[in-house]
Amino acid sequence: MRNEIQQDKGSIQIENTEESTDIVSMTEERWHAIVNNDPSYDDKFYYGVKTTGIFCRPSCKSRTPNIENVRIFLDAEQALSEKFRPCKRCKPSGLRLPDEEWAAQIMEYIDNNYGEALTLELLAEMCHGSPFHMQRTFKRIKGMTPIEYIQKTRISKSKELLSTTDQSIMEIGISVGIANTAHFATLFKKKTGQTPTGYRKSTTIR
Repeated sequence: MRNEIQQDKGSIQIENTEESTDIVSMTEERWHAIVNNDPSYDDKFYYGVKTTGIFCRPSCKSRTPNIENVRIFLDAEQALSEKFRPCKRCKPSGLRLPDEEWAAQIMEYIDNNYGEALTLELLAEMCHGSPFHMQRTFKRIKGMTPIEYIQKTRISKSKELLSTTDQSIMEIGISVGIANTAHFATLFKKKTGQTPTGYRKSTTIR
C-alpha cells in the first residue's frame, strides 16, 4: 500500500492504493517541487511523463503535466531503464537526446494527437524544446516542418474516413482537428487536388 496523490480542481488528495515496491511514490512535497520548478530537488528525484515518454528534473520549465501521468524516479538510470527519454530542455541524464530520436518523438505525439488543436508552440511545450529549434531540427531530419507533418497526417486520416465512413465533411474535419469546414475543404483540395466531396465520390465502390 502507498499514498497516491490525485488532482481535484487544483487541490491535492491522497489516497491509499496498492502498487509494486519498485515504483517510487509521488508525495505532496515532490509534486509541489515539480509544479514550482524547484531546483533544490534536482538530483533528489526525476519525473517522467507517461503520455510523452520524457523524463525531467524537477526544475524543468516545461509545461506542468497532469499528475496522473507522472512517474517518479530516484535517478536518471531508472528512468532510462523504463524507456523514458531525457528532456531536450533540462537534460536530466547529462546527455543530449539525439535529434533523430527527438524528431521521432515529435512525430509520435502528432500521430497520437492530430485531432487536437495543435500549434507549433504547444508541440514544443509537449516535446520539451523551443519552437524555433524544434522546427529547424524536425525539417532537417524529416524534410518537412512539424506543421506540414500535422497537415499531412490530418489529410491522410480524412481520406481514410471519406472512403470508409458516411460521416459528413464537417464531422470528418472536426475529427482530424480542423473544426472550420471551409478551411478543411480548402486545405484538402490544396493537398490532394480534389474537394472532400469529389474525393469521396471517386473512391466510392459502385
